[in-house]
Amino acid sequence: MKLHFPVCSSIALLFATEPSVAADWPVWRGPNGDGISKETGWTLAAEPKTLWEAEVGLGFSSFVVAGDKVLTTGHADGQDTVWCLDAASGKLIWRHSYAADLGDKYYEGGTSNTPTIDGEKVYHLSRWGDLFCFEIATGKVIWERQVQKETESSIPDWGYAGAPLVQGNLLIVNVGKAGMGIDKATGKIIWKSDTESAGYSTPVAYSSGGKKLAIVSSSDAYTAIQIEDGTPVWSYRWATRYGVNASDPIVSGEHVFISTGYNKGCTLLKTSDSQPTKIWESKVLKNQFNSSVLVGDYLYGIDGDQNSRCSLKCVDLMTGGEVWVEKSIGFGSLMASSDGRLIILTEKGELTVAKASHKGYEELSRVQVLSGRCWSAPVLANGRLYVRNAPGKVLCLQAK
Repeated sequence: MKLHFPVCSSIALLFATEPSVAADWPVWRGPNGDGISKETGWTLAAEPKTLWEAEVGLGFSSFVVAGDKVLTTGHADGQDTVWCLDAASGKLIWRHSYAADLGDKYYEGGTSNTPTIDGEKVYHLSRWGDLFCFEIATGKVIWERQVQKETESSIPDWGYAGAPLVQGNLLIVNVGKAGMGIDKATGKIIWKSDTESAGYSTPVAYSSGGKKLAIVSSSDAYTAIQIEDGTPVWSYRWATRYGVNASDPIVSGEHVFISTGYNKGCTLLKTSDSQPTKIWESKVLKNQFNSSVLVGDYLYGIDGDQNSRCSLKCVDLMTGGEVWVEKSIGFGSLMASSDGRLIILTEKGELTVAKASHKGYEELSRVQVLSGRCWSAPVLANGRLYVRNAPGKVLCLQAK
């Protein structure tokens, strides 16, 4: 691992007006699973100061952050590695490597999954079904399972990509047609679904009718299951080219928004205790694998596949109407902060901050921070912004 500490020139900051609030980001898409940080009062210079850099290997994992630790994954020399770094300095705290295939089918390959932090534990699912529980302080392996081989579940063409979801004493992973439930303390499989191919999204938890549910994607459907025993509550057929149901569904009250790429499009469902009802369906917003964010009543996301002409769009959730489009963003990933800003990392490594407003696209800053392919979602946590590219260069930028 290479560490660098460059010094950047002082640039005028974009100051927020409200008091500063810091926040951890312990799981994929943040504490609420919606891609929105509760952090306020953060600032980003026109040329952001790089606090540290690191090299973690080939991959597309994002980041999770808790206290003084930040975790991501990467691949090198026939091994995948889970990295735990000091959030302030980038210094290595621990790492765990295991043999893994590169998996470079139609792209560079490398790791896809983002780890999950739950208190003093870290959980990680590899593309090939290796499931680990680590002690976060030391990296000690508490337990490990090879859930794909144990259940003989089909591996999706590009491997498993969803992050583990912790719900009470259970760990829900997107393995099998409608997920798998595992005792998070021991690794024992509590329930499993049919062995057909999973989708690539992370399970999304929500409550309905007093039941705790999770929505899990397969290659041709999105299914809501009871968390405690995996019993399906409803399933909505959503067949996508190549079986790539990769973006996470977005739950808003009794509504569920689903979006996929390959010219499939999106839909808004009204859920119930049985089969959901379709409110609308269109091709207005096609998320290939980076999920949109819902801010108020409006969706903000990347429309199109990485090899096509893509754009950032704002779409009305309830009507499906396109509100505005910004073509200069192209393909990329994004998150939002609760003070009404979007943080976007384009595929070409441009870091852009814009207002999350349905009144029109208003860019606050744009700067080139990385080269190479950038598909991983940026993460804002505790006054620091983490970004990376596919080859594995990580930047921690000052954002306070």
